[in-house]
Amino acid sequence: MLNNKTVLIAGAGGLIGRSVVKTCLAQGAAVIASDLDTANLQKRLQDDGVVTDIPKLTLATLNIQDADAIQALLLKYQPDGAVNCSYPRNKSYGKHFFDVSLQSFNDNLSLNLGSAFLFMQQCAAYFRQQPREFSLVNLASVYGVVAPRFDVYANTSMTMPVEYAAIKSALIHLSKYAAAYVADSRFRVNLVSPGGILDSQPEPFLQKYQAKTLGKGMLDAADVTGAIAFLLSDHARFTNGQNIVVDDGFTLCG
Repeated sequence: MLNNKTVLIAGAGGLIGRSVVKTCLAQGAAVIASDLDTANLQKRLQDDGVVTDIPKLTLATLNIQDADAIQALLLKYQPDGAVNCSYPRNKSYGKHFFDVSLQSFNDNLSLNLGSAFLFMQQCAAYFRQQPREFSLVNLASVYGVVAPRFDVYANTSMTMPVEYAAIKSALIHLSKYAAAYVADSRFRVNLVSPGGILDSQPEPFLQKYQAKTLGKGMLDAADVTGAIAFLLSDHARFTNGQNIVVDDGFTLCG
């Protein structure tokens, strides 16, 4: 689907980011995989079975909170699309509701939602400079769409961070804002909202989560990348401001 496309992936070293790199390469794209530390990025990709010394894959350093760095990368590689898989956060992230300080809450929103805003803004600015088809895909979450199912976390040390809900729900509307503001069908901003991604969670949680789905339970990262590839492709040329939920029915099941 992505032959003759160049795709910039921010946060390519993360769990979903690495899977997006693999899918985009498999679909024929030239990939600019970016993260804060390219040495760590290369190791993570290689550990996932990605051959990193191929012409269609470039590893690049990117601080997603630096507007100049984002714009320089866009101008250098002139991609046809981008996927923001980054998720910056502070060391206090993930505490239970009553343990979250206002300072930490604000800091995480600034780090994560702020950088997502900046990345969208700079992609839009790049499009204004060089107006041609460009598809931006953001990663939201089912918890940006529905309220948390706190019962699945019972008898575990886990919780659904309040910052996460605030960030992901805001990201959905912010993406629609950007698409409407630019108001050009050649510039697309869409989202994919995954359900839970399997990442060594405890078995009691996995069982309770699976009961809230249509059978699959927690998803593998690769389960959501097909929707991302679709949104990057010409098959989604007039799909704009939309949020594709990939959750095996989690948002349907009570």
